[in-house]
Amino acid sequence: MAGAKEHMRASIAAFGTEIAPASLEGVQRLFDAEQRALANAVPAAATDLAYGADPRHRLDLYAPVNASAPAPVFVWVHGGGFLRGDKGDAERWPNAHAGRFAARAGFLGVVINYRLAPAHGWPAGGEDVGAAVAWLKANAAHYGGDPDRIVLAGTSAGAAHVATWLQLRPQSHGVRGAVLLSGLYGVAPYDDVRDLSYYGEDPSLHAERAPLETVVDTNLPLFVACSEFDPPRFQAEFLGLLSRRFECHGRLPRSYVGSGHNHFSLAYHLGTSDRRLGDEITAFVREVCTLG
Repeated sequence: MAGAKEHMRASIAAFGTEIAPASLEGVQRLFDAEQRALANAVPAAATDLAYGADPRHRLDLYAPVNASAPAPVFVWVHGGGFLRGDKGDAERWPNAHAGRFAARAGFLGVVINYRLAPAHGWPAGGEDVGAAVAWLKANAAHYGGDPDRIVLAGTSAGAAHVATWLQLRPQSHGVRGAVLLSGLYGVAPYDDVRDLSYYGEDPSLHAERAPLETVVDTNLPLFVACSEFDPPRFQAEFLGLLSRRFECHGRLPRSYVGSGHNHFSLAYHLGTSDRRLGDEITAFVREVCTLG
């Protein structure tokens, strides 16, 4: 077992810190066997349910395993640099795996698609997260979920969209907590072509569009994570957010650095035999869903 873990770490480290197709494809190969086995064990309870009018407004549900209803609702918002990404399905496990992970933890797992840039710029992603929350408020109970115990989770661009929803509705977001994995919050300037495709090319607008101030100020419970081999910019976002949160609240939010992981594997290993992050997230969801 130790040898397998060291081999996995070495393989991920070899990809470096760049966000590139080769790294994405390599990470998916590393976890393919385990995630396909999970896909066979935990099929979707419902697929392609419309939560809005756009063709991208679709979500899949994974029923809680061995849990008494109503269960906490865990909503996964995929990454993709604002330009791409998909919730997956029975054949394509990436992102669908997060719904299955949640179901095995005893939650109603929800995996959503959302509108993409450049056709849909800021704040479309955050609006779509909010639309999914509204749909779940009305419908989660039909699938074994508790509409009053929703936790949002996003990775990369998905984390930015979750943060934007909190920015749009800081006092009435309707959720119990947020899990933010390797996200961009506005600590560093938006300058990448992917950033500009979503936030716009006018830098004078970026400060007001960045969700940083809301994520710093909010009293909503947060779980914030990045990985050892995340690009330096994403690590700077993580550290900057933690620093600002400490200055504002006098304490840190729950946080985690995924040793041996990179930008892609931090999310894609959920549900596998490496349970470190999964156990932390599960504990966070259970904790915030028992408050109040």
